[in-house]
Amino acid sequence: MSNKHGNLSINSDNIFPIIKKWLYSDHDIFYRELISNGCDAITKLKKLDLMGEYELPQDYEAKMQIIVNPEEKTLKFIDNGLGMTGDEVEEYINQIAFSGATDFLEKYKDKASEEQIIGHFGLGFYSAFMVADEVHIDSLSWQKDAVPVHWECDGGTEFDMSDGTKDTVGTEITLYLNEDCLEFANEYRAREVIEKYCSFMPTPIFLKKENAETEYETILADEVTEKDTVVETIIEEAKFEEQEKEDGTKEQVEISPRTEKAKIIKRPVALNDTNPLWTKHPNDCTDEEYKTFYRKVFQDYKEPLFWIHLNMDYPFNLKGILYFPKINTEYDSIEGTIKLYNNQVFIADNIKEVIPEFLMLLKGVIDCPDLPLNVSRSALQNDGFVQKISDYITKKVADKLSGMCKTDKESYEKYWDDISPFIKFGCLKDEKFCDKMNDYILFKNLDDKYLTLPECLKVEEPEADPSSDPEKTEASGEAENATAPEEEKDTRKPVYYVTDVQQQGQYINMFKEQGMDAVILDHNIDTSFITQLERRNEKIKFVRIDADLTESLKEDASEEELKEAQDTLTETFRKALGNETLHVSVEKLKNAEIASVITISEEGRRMQDMMKMYAMAGMDPSMFGGDQTLVLNVGNTLVQYILNHKDSEHVPMFCEQLYDLALLSNHPLSTDAMSKFVTRSNQIMMLLAQ
Repeated sequence: MSNKHGNLSINSDNIFPIIKKWLYSDHDIFYRELISNGCDAITKLKKLDLMGEYELPQDYEAKMQIIVNPEEKTLKFIDNGLGMTGDEVEEYINQIAFSGATDFLEKYKDKASEEQIIGHFGLGFYSAFMVADEVHIDSLSWQKDAVPVHWECDGGTEFDMSDGTKDTVGTEITLYLNEDCLEFANEYRAREVIEKYCSFMPTPIFLKKENAETEYETILADEVTEKDTVVETIIEEAKFEEQEKEDGTKEQVEISPRTEKAKIIKRPVALNDTNPLWTKHPNDCTDEEYKTFYRKVFQDYKEPLFWIHLNMDYPFNLKGILYFPKINTEYDSIEGTIKLYNNQVFIADNIKEVIPEFLMLLKGVIDCPDLPLNVSRSALQNDGFVQKISDYITKKVADKLSGMCKTDKESYEKYWDDISPFIKFGCLKDEKFCDKMNDYILFKNLDDKYLTLPECLKVEEPEADPSSDPEKTEASGEAENATAPEEEKDTRKPVYYVTDVQQQGQYINMFKEQGMDAVILDHNIDTSFITQLERRNEKIKFVRIDADLTESLKEDASEEELKEAQDTLTETFRKALGNETLHVSVEKLKNAEIASVITISEEGRRMQDMMKMYAMAGMDPSMFGGDQTLVLNVGNTLVQYILNHKDSEHVPMFCEQLYDLALLSNHPLSTDAMSKFVTRSNQIMMLLAQ
């Protein structure tokens, strides 16, 4: 062809897509674009070979080469794909915004089944100018009698194109880096970027440094292939050792056979895995392969709990693997990483428009060739197709978890403590997921047994023994009549729960003594979670074990007896504690050893938890409408002493001690209160020693 100088033709209808292409947030993405283009060219050439329009050389080995040259400040991207003619360079490069991949598929759509082509040669190519002052293209087309073409441009709108000198089919792109981007000619930086974007591209990718010292390796001679360059043959003679036989004689025994080795120029090793695990059928993958892939991709030394292999062809193409990671402590970050790919080309991490938000707590890869290579989040937000992908992923995760609960409950229970934050967060964020998981959420009870929500509701609370005292029966009837309207307002079945097994140990013992049960909810997410469950399951309510004392924990006592004791003890404790608004309740508990407990209404405690979430922890419970109540056991000896000796000089000290003991069973004391508690405990022991 004759030399040609001209202006790049910009199609005005495609100005906006061009501008978006130039708004890459990361300049290193040009590596992905140029390597993708090279892989496309190779895929196209293979397709032509399959269709009989071109015959690949017998020794053809598809590969993408990247050569860095820090001295010359250049980068080369070399593929042995189908190459370009001068006319194709004119069409795909000079006229920006034409899609080579789209044109190729259109041309051959009737001759072969469509195969995914990664990029759009033309626009992606121009990402090179984000880092280069000048770009050269040397290409030789697969077409018979094609003339090699050379093209160069300095980043403006002018180009020069002429006959080239390339003598092998394929394309070589040379970037002359600008001074601000010389890092990309560094071998280690190049490796880092390629592994970031191209770890699983379908064509082997090789990286080398221009003029680097030759590296060698030694292999067995019978492993040498025609492609190896042998620089030295090494013979290691057999080694013998004298050993004594059973009859006392000695003999020479061969301990190392004669070996012939070859020193060869080190074989190039591809940086990528061209057949990642997610491209295989789940039945063809072993547990060890899943674990190895997990360690390699996520650099996580802890083994995943289990995984879900996604494999869908209709109505859209989607493959991937989602891992449920092991979280050792509550201090571990539970922020995961979901890597999104387009036909094995990395797009981005954690794109919430494609991946349900709650699944971003997991680790995994999702490959969806139907998504655009360069994702515009504003476009995805209004894309119904993307929502279908998100819904599908959610459904597959719910199916896996519910299926495990049904068919392998033992494993499901083993994993539950680790996976429960994921599931609960998912239920909070996704109504459909919550619908599917409602009956497969587990609750661990006081005996470390796991129950589903339906199973929790089957555990009936023991009823209090009916009184044989006619006066008590009559009084109880009056009390029931007085409170009947309130009880009718809340007929929900209570599910009692514990947030701190050690802190609430006294309440747990009271429950166990009466054959009652509770579930353990000790994760930060549980307050929001149970609130949502109550909304979705209107017949239940969650009540913390210290929110109130149920009738099952109380002995029968006459109303008159309790009323008289309450008046006296309320006055005595308010005076001793200097708190005129203190709420006091007097009951006769079945366990006479318990002197006092604190109860905080479920609503008040949840308000406290909510305030803590907004960094308002440390507020006095009295600020929440007097939700805190000091419950005194009139059947306890010490409480009886205070009741009968209210004017004793020691009673104020006993009142303070009982109040602090009750608080300790509910929550830790402040530093000042604990100091006083210890001092007071010593004083009480001194009284006993006198």
